[in-house]
Amino acid sequence: MGSSLGGFYARYLAQATGCRAVLLNPAVQPDRSLADRVGLSQGWHDGEPHDFRAEYLDELAELAVPEITQPERYFLIAAKGDEMLDWRDMVAAFPGTRSHILEGGDHAISDFMPLVDEVLAFAGLYPP
Repeated sequence: MGSSLGGFYARYLAQATGCRAVLLNPAVQPDRSLADRVGLSQGWHDGEPHDFRAEYLDELAELAVPEITQPERYFLIAAKGDEMLDWRDMVAAFPGTRSHILEGGDHAISDFMPLVDEVLAFAGLYPP
């Protein structure tokens, strides 16, 4: 399970290992969408300086999955109200997957709690 950039990594791991993945507002092409973040910035949570280097974009590009296989292994949860990423890009990147598209919402999926049972059922950890 991964959210945003974590969703990008979860997609890579699911494709590489054959495991299931729950993707919450996943970044689809972070090597492109983060290009304007190269350089020094301030950490979101701790305010510490952070140096995001151009070579990190190349590393992200190497992990890109051009097309998923076995869409039944993926569960996409995308919020139309995501203020950072476009939900339509997410849907296009995961054709044929189980999807739950939230009307409104936000990048953090603040209204996640009603989805917990559905996520656990998909993961095989809870009866459907």
